[in-house]
Amino acid sequence: MPEIAPLLTQRPATKVSLGTIAREWTRLGCIGFGGPPTHIALLRRLCVEERGWLGAKEFEDGIAAANLLPGPASTQLAIYCAWRLRGGVGAVLGGFCFIVPGLVLILALSAIFLTTHPPGWILGAAAGAGAAVPAVALNAALGLSPASWNRIGTGRRHQVRWVGYALSGCVAAATVGPYLVLVILACGLIEITVRQRDRPISSGSAHTAIVALAVHTATVGGLAALTWVALKVGALSYGGGFVIVPLMQHDAVTTYHWMTGAQFLSAVALGQITPGPVVQTVAVVGYAAAGVGGGLIAALVAFAPSFLFVLFGGPHFEQLRANSAVQSFLTGAGPAVIGAIAGSAIPLGLSFQHLWQIPVLAGALLWLFVIRSGVVSGLLIAGAIGVAVALAGVPA
Repeated sequence: MPEIAPLLTQRPATKVSLGTIAREWTRLGCIGFGGPPTHIALLRRLCVEERGWLGAKEFEDGIAAANLLPGPASTQLAIYCAWRLRGGVGAVLGGFCFIVPGLVLILALSAIFLTTHPPGWILGAAAGAGAAVPAVALNAALGLSPASWNRIGTGRRHQVRWVGYALSGCVAAATVGPYLVLVILACGLIEITVRQRDRPISSGSAHTAIVALAVHTATVGGLAALTWVALKVGALSYGGGFVIVPLMQHDAVTTYHWMTGAQFLSAVALGQITPGPVVQTVAVVGYAAAGVGGGLIAALVAFAPSFLFVLFGGPHFEQLRANSAVQSFLTGAGPAVIGAIAGSAIPLGLSFQHLWQIPVLAGALLWLFVIRSGVVSGLLIAGAIGVAVALAGVPA
Protein backbone atom coordinates (compact mmCIF):
# COMPACT_ATOMS: atom_id res chain seq x y z
CA MET A 1 0.00 0.00 0.00
CA PRO A 2 1.49 3.39 -0.92
CA GLU A 3 2.24 5.70 1.99
CA ILE A 4 -0.01 8.73 2.19
CA ALA A 5 1.61 11.79 3.81
CA PRO A 6 -0.86 13.81 5.86
CA LEU A 7 -1.36 17.36 4.74
CA LEU A 8 -0.21 18.74 8.06
CA THR A 9 3.23 17.11 7.86
CA GLN A 10 4.19 18.75 4.56
CA ARG A 11 6.60 21.69 4.54
CA PRO A 12 6.34 24.75 2.32
CA ALA A 13 8.87 24.89 -0.53
CA THR A 14 10.21 28.29 0.55
CA LYS A 15 11.04 28.88 4.19
CA VAL A 16 10.18 32.21 5.77
CA SER A 17 13.11 33.91 7.47
CA LEU A 18 13.28 33.91 11.26
CA GLY A 19 13.54 37.71 11.17
CA THR A 20 10.23 37.90 9.32
CA ILE A 21 8.57 35.55 11.80
CA ALA A 22 9.91 37.58 14.74
CA ARG A 23 8.69 40.85 13.24
CA GLU A 24 5.24 39.70 12.15
CA TRP A 25 4.40 37.61 15.21
CA THR A 26 5.51 40.44 17.49
CA ARG A 27 3.21 42.77 15.56
CA LEU A 28 0.32 40.34 16.00
CA GLY A 29 1.08 40.12 19.72
CA CYS A 30 0.89 43.92 19.99
CA ILE A 31 -2.39 44.42 18.09
CA GLY A 32 -4.23 41.24 19.09
CA PHE A 33 -6.95 42.82 21.20
CA GLY A 34 -10.25 40.96 21.37
CA GLY A 35 -9.34 37.36 22.09
CA PRO A 36 -9.24 34.25 19.86
CA PRO A 37 -11.55 35.48 17.05
CA THR A 38 -9.27 38.47 16.48
CA HIS A 39 -6.11 36.37 16.67
CA ILE A 40 -7.42 33.85 14.14
CA ALA A 41 -8.52 36.60 11.75
CA LEU A 42 -5.11 38.31 11.98
CA LEU A 43 -3.24 35.06 11.40
CA ARG A 44 -5.45 34.19 8.42
CA ARG A 45 -4.95 37.62 6.88
CA LEU A 46 -1.16 37.40 7.31
CA CYS A 47 -0.45 33.77 6.42
CA VAL A 48 -3.15 33.06 3.83
CA GLU A 49 -4.48 36.25 2.29
CA GLU A 50 -1.53 38.68 2.24
CA ARG A 51 1.58 36.50 2.11
CA GLY A 52 0.21 33.21 0.75
CA TRP A 53 2.48 31.21 3.05
CA LEU A 54 -0.29 28.69 3.83
CA GLY A 55 -3.22 27.45 1.81
CA ALA A 56 -6.75 28.21 2.99
CA LYS A 57 -7.57 24.54 3.65
CA GLU A 58 -4.30 23.99 5.44
CA PHE A 59 -5.02 26.95 7.71
CA GLU A 60 -8.54 25.69 8.46
CA ASP A 61 -7.09 22.27 9.29
CA GLY A 62 -4.71 24.00 11.68
CA ILE A 63 -7.64 25.71 13.42
CA ALA A 64 -9.47 22.39 13.77
CA ALA A 65 -6.38 20.67 15.17
CA ALA A 66 -5.65 23.48 17.64
CA ASN A 67 -9.24 23.34 18.90
CA LEU A 68 -8.76 19.66 19.74
CA LEU A 69 -5.98 20.48 22.18
CA PRO A 70 -6.36 21.79 25.72
CA GLY A 71 -4.97 25.22 26.35
CA PRO A 72 -5.26 28.53 24.46
CA ALA A 73 -6.29 27.54 20.93
CA SER A 74 -5.35 30.80 19.21
CA THR A 75 -1.88 30.72 20.78
CA GLN A 76 -1.43 27.15 19.61
CA LEU A 77 -2.54 28.22 16.14
CA ALA A 78 0.07 31.01 16.14
CA ILE A 79 2.74 28.49 17.18
CA TYR A 80 1.50 26.01 14.58
CA CYS A 81 1.63 28.54 11.73
CA ALA A 82 5.20 29.47 12.67
CA TRP A 83 6.06 25.77 12.87
CA ARG A 84 4.74 25.21 9.37
CA LEU A 85 6.89 28.04 8.06
CA ARG A 86 10.19 27.34 9.82
CA GLY A 87 9.96 24.14 11.86
CA GLY A 88 10.71 23.88 15.56
CA VAL A 89 12.87 27.00 15.79
CA GLY A 90 10.20 29.02 14.03
CA ALA A 91 7.53 27.65 16.37
CA VAL A 92 9.44 28.65 19.50
CA LEU A 93 10.32 32.08 18.10
CA GLY A 94 6.83 32.79 16.77
CA GLY A 95 5.10 31.70 19.96
CA PHE A 96 7.51 33.72 22.10
CA CYS A 97 7.02 36.87 20.01
CA PHE A 98 3.24 36.43 20.01
CA ILE A 99 3.02 36.03 23.80
CA VAL A 100 5.62 38.48 25.14
CA PRO A 101 4.07 41.88 24.24
CA GLY A 102 0.84 41.17 26.12
CA LEU A 103 2.74 39.50 28.95
CA VAL A 104 4.96 42.55 29.50
CA LEU A 105 1.92 44.85 29.48
CA ILE A 106 -0.16 42.72 31.84
CA LEU A 107 2.72 42.42 34.34
CA ALA A 108 3.19 46.19 34.24
CA LEU A 109 -0.52 46.71 34.87
CA SER A 110 -0.39 44.13 37.67
CA ALA A 111 2.25 46.20 39.42
CA ILE A 112 -0.13 49.17 39.28
CA PHE A 113 -3.38 47.43 40.21
CA LEU A 114 -1.95 45.17 42.91
CA THR A 115 0.23 47.71 44.69
CA THR A 116 -0.36 48.04 48.43
CA HIS A 117 -1.88 51.52 48.27
CA PRO A 118 -3.03 52.26 44.69
CA PRO A 119 -4.59 55.65 43.88
CA GLY A 120 -8.35 55.90 44.29
CA TRP A 121 -9.01 56.17 40.57
CA ILE A 122 -7.06 52.93 39.99
CA LEU A 123 -9.25 51.17 42.54
CA GLY A 124 -12.31 52.61 40.82
CA ALA A 125 -11.19 51.43 37.40
CA ALA A 126 -10.51 47.95 38.78
CA ALA A 127 -13.84 47.75 40.59
CA GLY A 128 -15.76 49.03 37.55
CA ALA A 129 -14.14 46.67 35.06
CA GLY A 130 -14.38 43.82 37.56
CA ALA A 131 -18.11 44.40 37.92
CA ALA A 132 -18.54 43.57 34.23
CA VAL A 133 -16.56 40.31 34.41
CA PRO A 134 -19.49 38.01 35.39
CA ALA A 135 -21.35 39.24 32.31
CA VAL A 136 -18.27 38.46 30.20
CA ALA A 137 -18.23 34.93 31.63
CA LEU A 138 -21.87 34.35 30.70
CA ASN A 139 -21.23 35.79 27.24
CA ALA A 140 -18.29 33.45 26.71
CA ALA A 141 -20.34 30.42 27.77
CA LEU A 142 -23.20 31.38 25.46
CA GLY A 143 -20.84 31.81 22.54
CA LEU A 144 -19.39 28.32 22.98
CA SER A 145 -22.74 26.55 23.45
CA PRO A 146 -24.13 26.11 19.90
CA ALA A 147 -21.14 24.24 18.48
CA SER A 148 -20.93 21.97 21.53
CA TRP A 149 -24.70 21.27 21.46
CA ASN A 150 -24.54 20.31 17.77
CA ARG A 151 -21.47 18.17 18.35
CA ILE A 152 -23.02 15.80 20.87
CA GLY A 153 -25.81 14.70 18.53
CA THR A 154 -29.54 15.12 18.02
CA GLY A 155 -30.82 12.14 20.01
CA ARG A 156 -32.64 12.86 23.27
CA ARG A 157 -30.23 10.81 25.36
CA HIS A 158 -27.29 12.70 23.86
CA GLN A 159 -28.88 16.02 24.69
CA VAL A 160 -29.69 14.89 28.23
CA ARG A 161 -26.03 14.00 28.71
CA TRP A 162 -25.01 17.43 27.39
CA VAL A 163 -27.25 19.12 29.96
CA GLY A 164 -25.88 16.84 32.68
CA TYR A 165 -22.29 17.62 31.80
CA ALA A 166 -23.00 21.37 31.65
CA LEU A 167 -24.79 21.34 35.01
CA SER A 168 -21.92 19.36 36.56
CA GLY A 169 -19.40 21.92 35.37
CA CYS A 170 -21.59 24.81 36.52
CA VAL A 171 -22.09 23.42 40.02
CA ALA A 172 -18.41 22.49 40.34
CA ALA A 173 -17.24 25.97 39.33
CA ALA A 174 -19.60 27.57 41.84
CA THR A 175 -18.82 25.24 44.74
CA VAL A 176 -15.70 23.06 44.51
CA GLY A 177 -13.28 25.16 42.47
CA PRO A 178 -10.06 23.15 43.01
CA TYR A 179 -11.74 19.94 41.85
CA LEU A 180 -13.26 21.39 38.68
CA VAL A 181 -10.52 19.75 36.60
CA LEU A 182 -11.61 16.34 37.90
CA VAL A 183 -15.22 17.01 36.90
CA ILE A 184 -14.18 18.03 33.39
CA LEU A 185 -11.98 14.95 33.01
CA ALA A 186 -14.72 12.70 34.40
CA CYS A 187 -17.28 14.05 31.90
CA GLY A 188 -14.89 13.37 29.04
CA LEU A 189 -14.17 9.84 30.27
CA ILE A 190 -17.87 9.12 30.74
CA GLU A 191 -18.56 10.17 27.15
CA ILE A 192 -15.77 7.91 25.89
CA THR A 193 -17.29 4.99 27.77
CA VAL A 194 -20.82 5.75 26.59
CA ARG A 195 -19.80 5.93 22.95
CA GLN A 196 -17.57 2.89 23.08
CA ARG A 197 -20.05 0.67 24.88
CA ASP A 198 -23.19 2.43 23.66
CA ARG A 199 -24.58 2.47 27.19
CA PRO A 200 -24.24 4.93 30.10
CA ILE A 201 -21.40 4.44 32.52
CA SER A 202 -22.48 3.43 36.01
CA SER A 203 -22.25 5.90 38.86
CA GLY A 204 -19.84 3.59 40.63
CA SER A 205 -17.47 3.63 37.64
CA ALA A 206 -17.71 7.40 37.43
CA HIS A 207 -16.85 7.64 41.13
CA THR A 208 -13.88 5.33 40.63
CA ALA A 209 -12.63 7.47 37.73
CA ILE A 210 -12.84 10.61 39.83
CA VAL A 211 -11.04 9.03 42.78
CA ALA A 212 -8.32 7.67 40.53
CA LEU A 213 -7.75 11.10 39.04
CA ALA A 214 -7.83 13.07 42.32
CA VAL A 215 -4.59 14.98 42.81
CA HIS A 216 -4.52 18.20 44.80
CA THR A 217 -1.73 20.31 46.29
CA ALA A 218 -3.65 22.44 48.78
CA THR A 219 -1.14 21.64 51.53
CA VAL A 220 1.96 22.48 49.49
CA GLY A 221 1.74 26.23 48.91
CA GLY A 222 4.53 28.44 47.59
CA LEU A 223 5.97 28.05 44.10
CA ALA A 224 4.89 24.40 43.95
CA ALA A 225 1.26 25.46 44.32
CA LEU A 226 1.70 28.26 41.79
CA THR A 227 3.23 25.81 39.33
CA TRP A 228 0.31 23.42 39.81
CA VAL A 229 -2.28 26.15 39.27
CA ALA A 230 -0.50 27.37 36.13
CA LEU A 231 -0.14 23.82 34.83
CA LYS A 232 -3.89 23.26 35.19
CA VAL A 233 -4.47 26.43 33.20
CA GLY A 234 -2.09 25.48 30.40
CA ALA A 235 -2.67 21.75 30.12
CA LEU A 236 -6.28 21.25 31.16
CA SER A 237 -8.20 24.32 29.98
CA TYR A 238 -10.52 22.93 27.33
CA GLY A 239 -12.84 25.14 25.35
CA GLY A 240 -11.19 28.54 25.20
CA GLY A 241 -9.31 31.03 27.30
CA PHE A 242 -12.11 31.97 29.70
CA VAL A 243 -12.18 28.53 31.31
CA ILE A 244 -9.07 29.63 33.21
CA VAL A 245 -11.34 31.68 35.47
CA PRO A 246 -13.00 28.78 37.33
CA LEU A 247 -9.71 26.85 37.21
CA MET A 248 -7.84 29.61 39.05
CA GLN A 249 -10.36 31.48 41.16
CA HIS A 250 -10.74 29.19 44.16
CA ASP A 251 -7.01 28.44 44.31
CA ALA A 252 -5.93 32.07 44.03
CA VAL A 253 -8.49 33.54 46.43
CA THR A 254 -9.62 30.87 48.89
CA THR A 255 -7.00 28.12 49.01
CA TYR A 256 -3.73 30.07 48.85
CA HIS A 257 -4.94 33.63 49.61
CA TRP A 258 -2.69 35.18 46.99
CA MET A 259 -5.28 37.85 46.22
CA THR A 260 -8.72 39.03 47.28
CA GLY A 261 -11.86 38.34 45.29
CA ALA A 262 -11.87 41.95 44.10
CA GLN A 263 -8.27 41.68 42.94
CA PHE A 264 -9.08 38.49 41.06
CA LEU A 265 -11.87 40.33 39.25
CA SER A 266 -9.29 42.93 38.24
CA ALA A 267 -6.95 40.18 37.03
CA VAL A 268 -9.63 38.72 34.77
CA ALA A 269 -10.47 42.16 33.41
CA LEU A 270 -6.78 42.83 32.65
CA GLY A 271 -6.57 39.54 30.77
CA GLN A 272 -9.50 40.61 28.62
CA ILE A 273 -8.37 44.15 27.74
CA THR A 274 -4.69 43.46 27.03
CA PRO A 275 -3.51 42.10 23.66
CA GLY A 276 -2.59 38.48 23.20
CA PRO A 277 -4.07 35.34 24.74
CA VAL A 278 -6.52 35.59 27.64
CA VAL A 279 -4.55 32.85 29.41
CA GLN A 280 -2.04 35.57 30.33
CA THR A 281 -4.38 36.29 33.25
CA VAL A 282 -2.41 33.57 35.03
CA ALA A 283 0.56 35.97 35.09
CA VAL A 284 -1.44 38.36 37.27
CA VAL A 285 -2.09 35.55 39.73
CA GLY A 286 1.59 34.67 39.63
CA TYR A 287 2.51 38.29 40.30
CA ALA A 288 0.18 38.38 43.30
CA ALA A 289 1.75 35.18 44.62
CA ALA A 290 5.45 35.95 44.12
CA GLY A 291 6.04 39.24 42.33
CA VAL A 292 7.46 39.56 38.82
CA GLY A 293 9.27 36.24 39.16
CA GLY A 294 6.03 34.51 40.07
CA GLY A 295 4.28 36.09 37.09
CA LEU A 296 7.00 34.89 34.71
CA ILE A 297 7.00 31.38 36.21
CA ALA A 298 3.21 31.15 35.95
CA ALA A 299 3.29 32.27 32.30
CA LEU A 300 6.12 29.87 31.46
CA VAL A 301 4.35 26.89 32.99
CA ALA A 302 0.96 27.82 31.51
CA PHE A 303 2.25 28.24 27.95
CA ALA A 304 4.77 25.40 27.92
CA PRO A 305 2.15 22.71 27.06
CA SER A 306 1.08 24.69 23.97
CA PHE A 307 4.63 24.63 22.61
CA LEU A 308 5.04 20.95 23.44
CA PHE A 309 1.71 20.00 21.86
CA VAL A 310 2.69 21.63 18.56
CA LEU A 311 6.37 20.64 18.52
CA PHE A 312 5.75 16.98 19.29
CA GLY A 313 2.17 16.59 18.11
CA GLY A 314 2.22 18.66 14.93
CA PRO A 315 3.15 15.75 12.63
CA HIS A 316 0.29 13.73 14.13
CA PHE A 317 -2.52 16.32 14.10
CA GLU A 318 -4.35 14.49 11.32
CA GLN A 319 -4.37 11.24 13.30
CA LEU A 320 -5.47 13.15 16.39
CA ARG A 321 -8.46 14.60 14.56
CA ALA A 322 -9.43 11.12 13.38
CA ASN A 323 -9.12 9.47 16.80
CA SER A 324 -12.59 8.52 18.07
CA ALA A 325 -11.54 8.46 21.73
CA VAL A 326 -10.19 12.01 21.52
CA GLN A 327 -13.34 13.19 19.77
CA SER A 328 -15.54 11.50 22.38
CA PHE A 329 -13.56 12.98 25.26
CA LEU A 330 -13.90 16.50 23.87
CA THR A 331 -17.60 15.95 23.22
CA GLY A 332 -18.11 15.23 26.93
CA ALA A 333 -15.62 17.71 28.34
CA GLY A 334 -16.88 20.57 26.16
CA PRO A 335 -20.27 21.09 27.82
CA ALA A 336 -18.69 20.70 31.28
CA VAL A 337 -16.32 23.53 30.38
CA ILE A 338 -19.20 25.68 29.16
CA GLY A 339 -21.10 25.06 32.37
CA ALA A 340 -17.98 25.87 34.39
CA ILE A 341 -17.52 29.18 32.59
CA ALA A 342 -21.14 30.10 33.25
CA GLY A 343 -20.93 28.88 36.84
CA SER A 344 -17.88 31.03 37.50
CA ALA A 345 -20.15 34.08 37.24
CA ILE A 346 -21.60 33.19 40.67
CA PRO A 347 -18.41 33.43 42.78
CA LEU A 348 -17.25 36.33 40.61
CA GLY A 349 -20.44 38.22 41.43
CA LEU A 350 -20.12 37.36 45.11
CA SER A 351 -16.72 39.08 45.07
CA PHE A 352 -18.35 42.50 44.63
CA GLN A 353 -17.51 44.89 47.46
CA HIS A 354 -19.73 47.86 46.56
CA LEU A 355 -23.43 48.20 45.79
CA TRP A 356 -22.71 50.48 42.82
CA GLN A 357 -21.08 47.53 41.05
CA ILE A 358 -24.48 45.84 40.67
CA PRO A 359 -25.90 48.42 38.20
CA VAL A 360 -22.58 48.32 36.35
CA LEU A 361 -23.05 44.56 35.97
CA ALA A 362 -26.60 45.14 34.75
CA GLY A 363 -25.27 47.60 32.18
CA ALA A 364 -22.64 45.09 31.05
CA LEU A 365 -25.33 42.43 30.56
CA LEU A 366 -27.30 44.90 28.47
CA TRP A 367 -24.18 45.83 26.48
CA LEU A 368 -23.25 42.24 25.68
CA PHE A 369 -26.59 40.47 25.33
CA VAL A 370 -29.00 43.15 24.07
CA ILE A 371 -26.85 45.67 22.22
CA ARG A 372 -24.41 42.86 21.33
CA SER A 373 -21.29 45.02 21.46
CA GLY A 374 -17.73 43.91 22.14
CA VAL A 375 -16.21 42.60 25.36
CA VAL A 376 -13.16 44.88 25.35
CA SER A 377 -15.22 48.04 24.83
CA GLY A 378 -17.66 46.95 27.53
CA LEU A 379 -14.87 46.41 30.06
CA LEU A 380 -13.29 49.76 29.21
CA ILE A 381 -16.62 51.56 29.65
CA ALA A 382 -17.20 49.79 32.97
CA GLY A 383 -13.71 50.78 34.07
CA ALA A 384 -14.35 54.41 33.09
CA ILE A 385 -17.56 54.37 35.14
CA GLY A 386 -15.53 53.10 38.10
CA VAL A 387 -13.04 55.95 37.68
CA ALA A 388 -15.89 58.49 37.60
CA VAL A 389 -17.41 56.95 40.72
CA ALA A 390 -14.11 57.09 42.56
CA LEU A 391 -13.43 60.68 41.53
CA ALA A 392 -16.92 61.60 42.78
CA GLY A 393 -15.88 60.47 46.24
CA VAL A 394 -17.81 57.18 46.35
CA PRO A 395 -15.81 54.39 48.03
CA ALA A 396 -14.08 52.12 45.52
